[in-house]
Amino acid sequence: MSHVFEAFVDILEFEGNPTASPHIFTERYEINANSKQSASEEALHKAEMVHPKASELDVRVTRIMDY
Repeated sequence: MSHVFEAFVDILEFEGNPTASPHIFTERYEINANSKQSASEEALHKAEMVHPKASELDVRVTRIMDY
């Protein structure tokens, strides 16, 4: 059975020069998935597509959304 999970992805991204200050931010996703693990994998995939130059990506799946 599919559920809607809320996932946050913390992103560390450098612009051009790796010695410059990094941009650190978080993006939120709502993921339809059958499990917390598959929601985590889908959120990571989405973040990698949007931020291909990110140095670090950290996923947190926090809860099942009820609508």
